[in-house]
Amino acid sequence: MSDNKTPDTDLLAAPAARRRIFASTMLGNVVEYYDFTLYGTLAAIIATQFFPSGDPTVALLAVYVGVVLSYAIRPLGGIILGPLGDIKGRKFVLILTIALMSIGTAGIGFLPTYAAIGVTAPVLLLLSRLLQGIGASVEYTTAANFLFEHERGRRPNFIAGVLNSTASVGSFLAAGLAYVLSVAMPGDVFTSWGWRIPFLLSIPIALIGVYMRNHLSETPEFQEVVRTVAAEKVKQTPLRTALRLYWRDMLKAIGLGAGQRIGSYTIQAYFVTALITAGFPASQALLASMLTYLVGPITSIWGGQLSDKYGARRVLLTGYGLFVALTVPAFYAISNKSILLATAAVIVFTLINNLVAAPLSVAYVLSFPPEVRATAAALNFNIGTSVIGATAGLVAVWLFSVTGSNVSFGWYTTAACVVSICVAIFALPAALHRVLPAKTEVAVTA
Repeated sequence: MSDNKTPDTDLLAAPAARRRIFASTMLGNVVEYYDFTLYGTLAAIIATQFFPSGDPTVALLAVYVGVVLSYAIRPLGGIILGPLGDIKGRKFVLILTIALMSIGTAGIGFLPTYAAIGVTAPVLLLLSRLLQGIGASVEYTTAANFLFEHERGRRPNFIAGVLNSTASVGSFLAAGLAYVLSVAMPGDVFTSWGWRIPFLLSIPIALIGVYMRNHLSETPEFQEVVRTVAAEKVKQTPLRTALRLYWRDMLKAIGLGAGQRIGSYTIQAYFVTALITAGFPASQALLASMLTYLVGPITSIWGGQLSDKYGARRVLLTGYGLFVALTVPAFYAISNKSILLATAAVIVFTLINNLVAAPLSVAYVLSFPPEVRATAAALNFNIGTSVIGATAGLVAVWLFSVTGSNVSFGWYTTAACVVSICVAIFALPAALHRVLPAKTEVAVTA
């Protein structure tokens, strides 16, 4: 067993190399959340462009089906790409993911509308979402794994907090660009073709990301796995090993992250819709969304620092406790007619959500030994995200259509946070006890 607090600092990369590693891995996280936030932020416009205009609620639900599909495909992406990370390498998968994500995102910017090609338009839209979902399926877990392994156990929660903060960068860029264009362009121009510009800008970002990642070195732990496999002449079976030996650890990680997954979705996509349905102008809703992405990194990094210093359990219980106490009041504030009160509620919700993000990332990835880490991390992260996070949009829209209030979704989020609190108390993953799991010899079979 190796303690997270005592890394072999002699094996850490040189400062310049470490900066390249951090920059290139974090760029992929920016791309992933840029796309996710952009699609959610412009959902109301996308609904009018790619679906029949008979019933706005049905059209909006259809757009959120695209979100669900992009996440529903992620477990399959994890099954395919996760083992590649354990067999072909973390670097190989990092290059592949950023390329796939960007093709799916940019593709939306080129698609003809429903008025131009009829039912083919929503089909192509959903196919673009599926491609983006496959690429994003292992982007975050592979990036986190890449950083953790290069840092050799040094400050894992802080590193996760910094990586998580880049999600706010991607989301801020998406919401900010959408806001600027919506204000700078006449309304009919923006809804007609101006909304395509942010999607097309993913192309140059992707080219930069592929170039940077292609010049990275593989992680020391994966190189050790390669040497072991070559020396012992064994066949790697990471998927089978992960499912057979680590399914309990995967379930713990899924339950622990349930509340935060819904919270992340709410911040990145649904809050804008909730503010608009509450009667606020779209420009004000986008501005409120932008503010959340500015403040989000504060508690994301702070939560990581606190987890390394005082332990993850305390941070998780504090964050989820605040979630339970303040989520429903936050949604009541959104239903209020004051934009200042609604914005304050959204900001508080964001700060709480990001506080618990870092230790969750450590649990998703470092609960497993290097031989199966990419596979097991991809499986638990994507199953939880697909089942819990991706369905949140449909649940939110359905609850609003039934109750006429966004507060009902606040109660749904609160219930998920209670589940996460129970896991933090009774079944905290081993990685959050500051001790990594022992390396096993069963991740490969003769």
